[in-house]
Amino acid sequence: MNTELSTSPSTPRPAGREWLQSWDPENPETWDHRLAWRTLWISTFTLTLCFASWFLASAIAPKLTNLGFDLSTSQLYWLTAMPGLAGGLMRVMWMVLPPIMGTRKMVTLTTLLLLIPVVGWGVQVQDPTTPFWMLLSLSFLSGIGGGAFSGFMPSTSYFFPRRKQGTALGLQAGIGNFGVSLVQLATPWIIGFSMIGFLGGSQPMAGTPGKPAQEVWYQNVAYIYVPFIVVGAVLAWTMLRSVPVVANVRQQFDIFRNPDTWWMTLLYVMTFGTFAGLSAQFGLLMRNLYGAGNPDIVQGAGAAARLLIDGYTVPDPVTFVFLGPLVGAAARVLFSPLTDRFGGARWTLVSGIGIIASIAFTLTGLRPDTSSAATLDAGFDRFLWGMLAIFLFSGIGNASTFKQMPMIFERRQAGGVIGWTAAIAAFGPFFFGFGLTLMSPTAFYLIGLVFAILCVIVTWRRYARPGAPKPS
Repeated sequence: MNTELSTSPSTPRPAGREWLQSWDPENPETWDHRLAWRTLWISTFTLTLCFASWFLASAIAPKLTNLGFDLSTSQLYWLTAMPGLAGGLMRVMWMVLPPIMGTRKMVTLTTLLLLIPVVGWGVQVQDPTTPFWMLLSLSFLSGIGGGAFSGFMPSTSYFFPRRKQGTALGLQAGIGNFGVSLVQLATPWIIGFSMIGFLGGSQPMAGTPGKPAQEVWYQNVAYIYVPFIVVGAVLAWTMLRSVPVVANVRQQFDIFRNPDTWWMTLLYVMTFGTFAGLSAQFGLLMRNLYGAGNPDIVQGAGAAARLLIDGYTVPDPVTFVFLGPLVGAAARVLFSPLTDRFGGARWTLVSGIGIIASIAFTLTGLRPDTSSAATLDAGFDRFLWGMLAIFLFSGIGNASTFKQMPMIFERRQAGGVIGWTAAIAAFGPFFFGFGLTLMSPTAFYLIGLVFAILCVIVTWRRYARPGAPKPS
């Protein structure tokens, strides 16, 4: 991105409480660390809400058929894939907003926009006759939460010196990623009771085989975030300020003439693309491999479902799906300070090798052996632990790549590259959902294995080996 932090009073920005008149985070004598960290924490709070909104569909979709919605397996995959497509497209737009709108307006307005998909899901999930196109539209609008990342992260980078950007960006992205786990963890608890009567009544939800139906308030999955969104928007408007940045929108795309933009895009697709894609599809994969979606395990649907394997306990996806995003987000937070200390390239190499090993292990659990309950349980354990390992190493790579980019690129380009790579990696849920409708999970994971091997080769030759062209 062709931007420079302005320290000149001639910057064409109006004077007032919003725009800082000069700002140089590299000067320790004038850097206002309180303002920087306040900006980080407020924007991180709202970014967490953005991720929760972005992944609402992944938490809602696995239970829609239990609520009486007439949807095919392919349609369910599309509902969880569409936010990824929308998020990727919207990140391309959001990546140019920080120098145009400034941090204060961008964070405030983006947070308020989350109300559209969140309230929409709360209304429509109560009506099983809602047409598929309406649900798909809400999935697309959920992409607003995904698009925000490419605006929030470059904006935050303006406030911190290079030596602290690995930690700052890692904390913001990692804690923001907890929004994925939050929405999936909160779902089974929050649907169990009425919040406020006027928000809607209860619905019968069919249980898994052997478990009775229960009364749920599924609209709570969405409505619970509304007051937090309002609070986040108020905090952003009243407490944030904006760094004047000289930017020509037409010239912001000069990053594409730098080959490292493309190499780092590949690496971030391997890390965040994997994290986001698996976060969106984890529940459906579990359901369709080891749960009620596998016709060799469960026959029929809803109250008429019948277990075909004696002694096997069908896993409920909502019990497990939050674990993957939780592990990945925690790894991003915990390893961010280590990337500042030891450099990003080394940890990206560790991440890639770990992803390769984890995918290879997970492949052994993608073909359930339905001959007995014991073999199913063993296969499920391999699948679950393999998936958690993939999340762990993708989280490490999410931290390390965001340390690499500010070190590889000059300041005026680093923000744009962060926004661009984040935009492409946001297509992860779409690529994963679309891919799993076209081919078997085994074939899809084999493609992912080959891609990870390619990324490890790029990391070693370009960034991590002794004498690398761009050590970082």
